[in-house]
Order: sequence, then C-alpha cells, then structure tokens
Amino acid sequence: MKGILRHYIIDTFCLYIISTFVSGIIFENGIPSLLLAGVGLTVATLLIKPIINVLLIPLNLITFGLFKWVSSAIALFLVTLVVPGFKIVGFAFTGFSSKWFDIPSINIHGLLAFVLFSFLFSFIASFFHWLTK
Repeated sequence: MKGILRHYIIDTFCLYIISTFVSGIIFENGIPSLLLAGVGLTVATLLIKPIINVLLIPLNLITFGLFKWVSSAIALFLVTLVVPGFKIVGFAFTGFSSKWFDIPSINIHGLLAFVLFSFLFSFIASFFHWLTK
C-alpha cells in the first residue's frame, strides 16, 4: 500500500511539473482534475502498461526496448479518455536560451505529442523513483 501511495504522489507531482514547463496538458477543473489524472495514471502504469508491454514483446525485442515509450503513450491516451477534464492537445515547448546553449521551440500535435509527453513523464518519474529508493 505504501508503494502504491508513493507511486501516486510521484505520478501526480510529475504531471504537475510537466504541465508547468510544457504547455499542451489541460486540467479543466484545476487541482481536482490533476489529482484524478494522477490516480488514473497510477492505475494505468501499474495495471494496464504491463499488459500492453506483454502484448508488444515482439516489437520491444526488435527495437531493443525503445517501443516501451509507445506503450507509455497508449497508457497516457487511455487516461485522457477515462479521466474527465484531463486533455492533451499538443506538445508546445517555448524553448530555452542561455549563455552556453539554446534549445529551440517545439510545437507538435497528435500521436507524437502523446509519445513526447510519455517520454518526458517517464524520464522525470524514473528520476523521482530512483531518488526515493
């Protein structure tokens, strides 16, 4: 039970962090939609994503595990279908510029937006899961 609660807190916090830095995620009701999306994403990550990964084993073997991002994108898409008030309309990053390097702005819509959000989410969530172990 403690592990599920930790997973929920990390998933919800990662959704909040991603929504502040990258536009394209919409929480129509504010905090209640964020908390409900955290529940949906935790359930999808713990129950649905392993089933999708088992079904996609041949593609994961061919691509050496790179196809797992697509299974994360499918889980994220299912959460947007189930949770009311949680939508992903696109991936819009305004860019970053500093003295040493520049990151250009990115605007992507459709299925690739789900893939990019799932990649960003899994990167940040993996870091926090590693940090809490």
